[in-house]
Amino acid sequence: MKSSDEIREIFLKYFEEKEHKRVKSSALVPKNDPTLLFTNAGMNQFKDVFLGRDRREYSRATSSQKCMRVSGKHNDLETVGRTPRHHTFFEMLGNFSFGDYFKTEAIEFAWELCTEIYGLDKDRLIITVFEEDDEAFGIWRDHVGVSEDRIYRCDEHENFWSMGDTGPCGPCSELHYDMGDLVGDTTSPFGADCDRFMEIWNLVFMQFNRDSSGKMTPLPSPSIDTGMGLERIACVLQGVGSNYETDLFTPIIAEAGRLTGVPYGTSPDSDTSLRILADHCRATMFLIDDGIVPGNEGRGYVLRKILRRAIRHGRMLGKEEPFIYTLTALVAELMHHAYPELDKSREYAAKVVKHEEEKFSATLSTGLGRLEDVFERLAGEGQKTVPGEDLFRLYDTYGFPFDLATEIAGERGFQVDISGFNQELEQQRQRARASWKGGEAHVQAIHQKLAARTFKTTFTGYDEITEVEAKVLALVAGDEEVTTLSEGDEGEVILDRTPFYSEAGGQVADQGSIEGQNLQAEVLDVQTPVGGVRLHKIRVLHGEISVGDSVSCSVDRQRRLQTVNNHTATHLLQAALRNVLGEHVKQAGSLVAPERLRFDFTHYKGLSSWELHDIEEKVNLKIRENIKVQTSVQDLDEAIEAGATALFGEKYDQKVRVVSVPGYSKELCGGTHVDRTGDIALFKILSESSISAGVRRVEAITGEAAVDRFLQDEALLGDLSHQLNTRRDNLSAAVVKLVGELKEASKEVDRLRLQLAQQESSSAGSEAREIGGIKVVAQKVSNVDRNALRQLADQICNKLQSGVVVLGTSSDGKVSLVVMVSDDLKGRVPANRLIQPIARLVGGGGGGKPDLAEAGGKNPDALDEAIQQTYSIVEEQLGA
Repeated sequence: MKSSDEIREIFLKYFEEKEHKRVKSSALVPKNDPTLLFTNAGMNQFKDVFLGRDRREYSRATSSQKCMRVSGKHNDLETVGRTPRHHTFFEMLGNFSFGDYFKTEAIEFAWELCTEIYGLDKDRLIITVFEEDDEAFGIWRDHVGVSEDRIYRCDEHENFWSMGDTGPCGPCSELHYDMGDLVGDTTSPFGADCDRFMEIWNLVFMQFNRDSSGKMTPLPSPSIDTGMGLERIACVLQGVGSNYETDLFTPIIAEAGRLTGVPYGTSPDSDTSLRILADHCRATMFLIDDGIVPGNEGRGYVLRKILRRAIRHGRMLGKEEPFIYTLTALVAELMHHAYPELDKSREYAAKVVKHEEEKFSATLSTGLGRLEDVFERLAGEGQKTVPGEDLFRLYDTYGFPFDLATEIAGERGFQVDISGFNQELEQQRQRARASWKGGEAHVQAIHQKLAARTFKTTFTGYDEITEVEAKVLALVAGDEEVTTLSEGDEGEVILDRTPFYSEAGGQVADQGSIEGQNLQAEVLDVQTPVGGVRLHKIRVLHGEISVGDSVSCSVDRQRRLQTVNNHTATHLLQAALRNVLGEHVKQAGSLVAPERLRFDFTHYKGLSSWELHDIEEKVNLKIRENIKVQTSVQDLDEAIEAGATALFGEKYDQKVRVVSVPGYSKELCGGTHVDRTGDIALFKILSESSISAGVRRVEAITGEAAVDRFLQDEALLGDLSHQLNTRRDNLSAAVVKLVGELKEASKEVDRLRLQLAQQESSSAGSEAREIGGIKVVAQKVSNVDRNALRQLADQICNKLQSGVVVLGTSSDGKVSLVVMVSDDLKGRVPANRLIQPIARLVGGGGGGKPDLAEAGGKNPDALDEAIQQTYSIVEEQLGA
């Protein structure tokens, strides 16, 4: 029996022997494709190649791509563990042709690999083709030799693929395997809703371009995109009836069974839970390795949902304490051969998962308390249906599982508003998608046309940045190609040589000047919107520029020097972060500008002052060592193997530039850098903060800006020492003492204010009005905060013993309201219902429990009237 590692390697090796370039899997987070939440197919990383926006050094490729299908039309989450075939995370084996071979070769390759290399029984293979694709039908029948009765024609829904509503598309052909005796079904016909026939490979023939009207025209260079699920082909080759019975899952299922004390095979329900655990642990490990951490939006929200779903199934198996973090470590061990990078994230992933498990344990306890509050409120209101809004708040804010809330509600005699919950859930999904979704990267039609002409611009900016001679190849104004730009015009220029760095990898573009015989122009920006087209945005200050002109280009030297200082410092910073925090740190974004640098990275908690000091000192140590910065061009795989750090999710050519600070940092980078680290002079961290769940941000400055900052800090410290009349080395203690004195003074002020308010309200009990036999006190109180307001309401309520207390105060243009109701009356006049109409009178809103509710408002001028209206509002509610 072949192992899954062997099956994967056989596939990739086979296509390598067919002159395909083996390409490493891209990250689960798609790079520069805001239309996707996660990578969900092998072709994702080649999308721009298929669309003509990018060119590669090869025309044939093969890969084993990490994929996730948990959103959009490809959402398998709810069926995971309940069917033999569906997963959140899976690997897609694929071979691709970019205008090279087409249908005949693709079909030949698939048949040969399946039948001769993998050794599948030809008589158990079923072929499908698009109903109008006579060419593919003929190749399978006449060229390969498959009998007509084993080739099925299917409609567009089943066998026609498109990238979107418009763009590349084409028919596809699928290979299905008859599982028969493996699933206990040898009689169901092909096409029936059953597990007998399993699709194992899809061959997409990308041969048309569809326009907005639906018209399809043949592509000049038809391409091939295929996909074979590793889990499915492993199922076939290992002779089992379910993907979960392959060696990709069985070790995880067995360990989960051991840890929970419920072995696989105990019952159908527990088996489902074990399968879900195995699947979700694989997804969790790979998502965290690719820089995703549990959060409340976008990708982080999906990971949290997957992880909490696994925790819930662990509890259904009777496991209360954290254990899933050990399963993610097992995943890293099992997948090490194909993904050795998991070793570096293994410990970090375990910490993240264990923290989430511990937090969710507390969440369940908190959620149960909140659910009890909802039941109590509904009982007070005489309601028997839990609103969808409340259920969703429990689910979204506290992570409380909907199915558990539904189960408990049923036990307590409540119905649940499922449609209301689903409506809230859909709105949340739209918000989550809005947090990551954008439009396609905007590429103007003119830029596409220019790319088709394959202009070549040589970049001289690593060595020459001033008076670089160049020739004007093309000019653009707006969305049109022009021959001349005149004085006052702005446009874009393509040159045959340029010293100007185009914005990339976080580094901003160079600025400077272009001059000629009768020309003076400033370069405002440089961009590469589509493969190979380097566009210089210019403003003509004097004269004119025309296609064919010879010009002289010079980069703003001072701006460039400041930028290279910050770029090399960013490399040193990343190395220091990994050194201090751990190798799980991955770059999640950056900005390298002349005036500052910004570096975003994955880490599960904020950095301590000690850690920041250590990182800053390590960077400055390397600066003081004045190390020679080295650059070289290497093969991508060799550079990675040698330890070079790659930018998370970035696409690279086969030949890459490697920037090294020997003995400390080595990164793949096309940016510009200092000659020696000492050129940076000084590095100073300005701030460290969180920008999203699990992603931190460090902002820093270098060189003269850092020196200026130190001088400013020195002046500030001197001024504070003078103002506080203390030595500089005693400044911290003096500030601590002063802050303590201010806190004590503030507490005394609050105490005196409460004392005054109590005096003002001393007669409140005797002045209470009786409405329907209930004592009601409504009063405006001055100079107290909300906490004091609550204490005062409690004191008055205790004096009344039985009654309703409404107090209000205003400060800084805002209103605070407190309603307190004694226990014997909260069923007749619930505080959380009474406060709402009162709050509306002051332009606000609020809520709470039947015995205590609070609200805020924006209109302090209306507070007196709202207090007076309280009595009539109580009367109305009693009448109702």
